[in-house]
Formats: sequence, C-alpha cells, structure tokens
Amino acid sequence: MAKFKRFEDIMIWQLARDVCKLIHKLTSRQPWKNDYRFKSQIESASGSIMDNIAEGFGRGGNTEFVNFLRYARGSCEEVKSQIIRSLDKEYITREECKEIYDLCGRISMGLKKLIDTLNQSDRKGPNYRS
Repeated sequence: MAKFKRFEDIMIWQLARDVCKLIHKLTSRQPWKNDYRFKSQIESASGSIMDNIAEGFGRGGNTEFVNFLRYARGSCEEVKSQIIRSLDKEYITREECKEIYDLCGRISMGLKKLIDTLNQSDRKGPNYRS
C-alpha cells in the first residue's frame, strides 16, 4: 500500500474535492439559491466526504482512519441520493447528474478499496502499537 504523507496526497480526497467544487458551482445558481435547506444539505454532505478522509488520516491509526473512511463513504452515498433529488426537482440536467453521480461512484469504490487494504494491514499506526 502506498504511504501518504498528507491527506491531500490521497486520490480519493482529491476526487472528493472535485465533487465539492461541482456541487458549489451548481448550488450557486437558481433555483438552488432559494432552496436554502436543500442547498445546505448537499453542500454539507459533499464537504463531509473530503473532511472525513482528512480527519481520519489525522487520527494516526488505521482503526480510526477506517471508521472515518466509512463515514466518508456514507456521505458519498448521501450526495448520490441528493443529486438524484436535484434531477427530480429539475435543478440540474441529466448530464450534470450523471457527472456527479459517476464521480461519487468512483470515490465510493476507492474508499471501499482503501478500507479493505487498511483492514488487511498488520500496521495499525502509531496509536495502536503494542
């Protein structure tokens, strides 16, 4: 497994950042501007993906990192659901929905692979040394 010196080096964090930027771009226009609760919810969920990856990384141990990666994965699935709701509300086009949905799918799969790798590792990090 590759060693990450900074959370910013993790590809799935970078992809999560891209999702955040896309969501912000979409929610900065009408009719999102007037749907404050929904706008806040999808922006929060998209930010939670990258924030949980970063927080888990910063905990210094595989066990906690895996827990936060699971939270990130849950937030990723939440964004997928919300982006479908956005399409149903006719806030976005099918193409915009597909772009974000597919990107979230890549992130979710990457998170699963990283979780599986960390769970199989004998190295648990400095917080879990015998």
